[in-house]
Amino acid sequence: MQARPADRIDADRAAMVGLPPIAPVVGWRLTTRLPRDHYVRVDANDYSVHPSAVGRRVEIRADTGRVEVTCDGRSVAVHTRCWAAHQSITDPLHRDAATLLRAAHRLAARTTPVRTEVENRDLADYDRMFGLEDEVA
Repeated sequence: MQARPADRIDADRAAMVGLPPIAPVVGWRLTTRLPRDHYVRVDANDYSVHPSAVGRRVEIRADTGRVEVTCDGRSVAVHTRCWAAHQSITDPLHRDAATLLRAAHRLAARTTPVRTEVENRDLADYDRMFGLEDEVA
């Protein structure tokens, strides 16, 4: 080439094509079932999701600036992307909702069962039914 980059810049620009009219897609998408701990993992970090979506399929969209989680077309989490490794990013609203749902579950489990009276039959009735009566004279 025998030229400096500054001398070739005009020729390079003339050879370049224009940018496409639509911005390219950046980031990635993933669909998964939200586990019981209501966190999704993106790279090496865990991001909280509203616990109402636990057990349901969620779509995770992550790019260079944010992480968004949707369930059935509605947003259930939006976080700023964290570039440090092994971090847990928790939205206070998600934490409070999880606390309320856990308390409601414990209360439902603590409800006293309904007492049902069961008839007790005399065992001699079964002996007569199966012909096991001792014939005592």
